[in-house]
Amino acid sequence: MGLFLAGCGEEERGPEPLRMICEATFPPYEYHVQGGIDGIDPALCTIIAKCLDRPLEVQDMAFDAVIPAVATGKADIAASGLTVTPERARQVRFSEPYVEAAQVAVVPVGSPLRSPADLKGRRIGVQSGSTGDLYVTRTFGEPERFQNVIFAATAALTGKVDVSVVDRQPAQVFVAKTPGLRILPEPVSRETYALAFRRDNALLCAQADAILAAMRANGTLEALIARYTDAMARQREGSDEAIGTRVDVSDLVARMAADPALRAALDALEARADELGAEARPGLWRRLAANARANFVEGGRWRYLAEGFAVTLEIAALATLLGLLIGFGVATVRATCDMTGRLRVADALCRVYLTVIRGTPVVVQLLILYFVIFGSQDVSKVFVAVVAFGLNSGAYVAEIVRGGIMAIDRGQTEAGRSLGLSHGRTMLFVILPQALRNVLPALGNEFIVLLKETSVAGYIALMDLTKAGDIIRSQTYTAFMPLLAVAAIYLAAVSLFAWLLGKLERRLTRHG
Repeated sequence: MGLFLAGCGEEERGPEPLRMICEATFPPYEYHVQGGIDGIDPALCTIIAKCLDRPLEVQDMAFDAVIPAVATGKADIAASGLTVTPERARQVRFSEPYVEAAQVAVVPVGSPLRSPADLKGRRIGVQSGSTGDLYVTRTFGEPERFQNVIFAATAALTGKVDVSVVDRQPAQVFVAKTPGLRILPEPVSRETYALAFRRDNALLCAQADAILAAMRANGTLEALIARYTDAMARQREGSDEAIGTRVDVSDLVARMAADPALRAALDALEARADELGAEARPGLWRRLAANARANFVEGGRWRYLAEGFAVTLEIAALATLLGLLIGFGVATVRATCDMTGRLRVADALCRVYLTVIRGTPVVVQLLILYFVIFGSQDVSKVFVAVVAFGLNSGAYVAEIVRGGIMAIDRGQTEAGRSLGLSHGRTMLFVILPQALRNVLPALGNEFIVLLKETSVAGYIALMDLTKAGDIIRSQTYTAFMPLLAVAAIYLAAVSLFAWLLGKLERRLTRHG
C-alpha cells in the first residue's frame, strides 16, 4: 500500500496553464456562451496558448480590475479590448496592437445630439476605467461611471444620462438588440487594442508579438476577426446564428500550431529568455512614494475620496432614519398582532415585505429601483440609494425591535392598561422606550452594517467612498493605495461610531 501511495504522488504535472483575464460583457471581443467564454480575445489567446503548448484558462473579471490583476501576477495575459495609454503602460507591458477600434456615442432615438461636438455640457455615461472614461474626463469633465457597457448604454436608453461613450463594436451589438437607441455616425475617438502582460514577463510578450506577426502575415488574424464580426452582423440582421453561440476557429488554431516558421521563431525566443530579462525596478520606498503621488496628489484625486465619503455618510444617515421609521412601524404592527390578534391584514403585508426584502440581495433591490421602478423618471441617485438601503434596513430593524418588544415582561403591558392607557399609548409610552434601550446595541450595529453596505451604490454610477476608490484605481491602474485608503476611512468611521455608541449605552445604563 505504501508503494502504491508513493507511486500516486509521483504523477507528472502538465505544462503551466496560460491564465487570461477579461471582462466578458464586451461582444464580439469577449462574451459568455454556454460552458465558458468566447470571443475574439479568447480565440486569439487560444492560438497563443496552443502555439506555446500550454492549456488556456479564461477568467471573467471587472474591467477596471483587469490591468491591476495582470500587474500583480494574478494572470499572465489581459485581453479585454485594451487600448494602450501612458497610464496603463506604466503598470503593464503591451504587445503590438492587433485591431483598430473606436469610442462612439450611444444616444436615444430622437436625441438632438448629432456629433461628438454636441457632448459638451451633457450628462455622459461611460464604462468605468475604459478609454472612453479617460477621454470624457479630460475633454468634457466628470462622467457617470457604470460597471460595464450594458449598464452605460441602458442608462442612455432610460434617460439617466444624455449619451453614453463606449467601444464601437460592443455598442453595435447592444444597439442591434435594443430598440430606442442609435449610434452617432462620427466616432468620438479612434484607438487600437493590444494584449497586456506583467512588466517583468518580457518573454511571453515577445512570444505573443511573434505569433501576432505570423497571424498577420498568413491572414489568420484577419480571418479570426472576420468570423466574429460576421457573427455580429448576422445578429444585427436577426439571424438565429449570433453572438451568444461559440464560433468555431479550430482550423485557425491548428494552422498556427503547425506553422514551422513560427515554431522556429518561438524556439529562438525561448533560447534568448535570459537576454530579454526584466527591466530594473525602483526601490520599495520610491515605488510607494510614486504610487501615493499618482493616486492622491496628481489631478487632485484625493477629492474623489472626500466627496465619496460625504455621499456615503449622507446615504447611511438618511437610510438609517428611513429604516428606523419603517422598522418601528412594522415591529409595532407585528407585535400588536401577536399580543392582541388585531391588525391581521397589516401583519400579513408586513410578513410579505420582510420575506421579499430579506430574501433578495440589496444590490438587486438597488438596481430594480434605479432601472425599473424609477427607470423612466429623472430622480436623484442619492434618493434612489436612500430608498433602497432604507427599505432593506427597515426589514432588519423591524425584527430587532420586535424581539425587544416581545422580551418586555407582559406585566408591563398589563400595568399600563390598568392605569387606563389604551393599547397604542401603552405601546408608545411604556413598552417601546424599554425595548429601545434593550435593542440599542443591535440598532447601532445595524447602522454600522448599513454604512458598509452602501459600498454597492456604485452600481448605479453613484460616487460613494468605494466607487471613489474604484475611480482612482481605474485611472492609475494600481490597486494597493486606493483600496488601502478606502479601507482605512471605513475603519476610522466605524471605530468612531462604535465608540460613540458605547458612550451612549453607558449613559443609558447609568440613568436606567
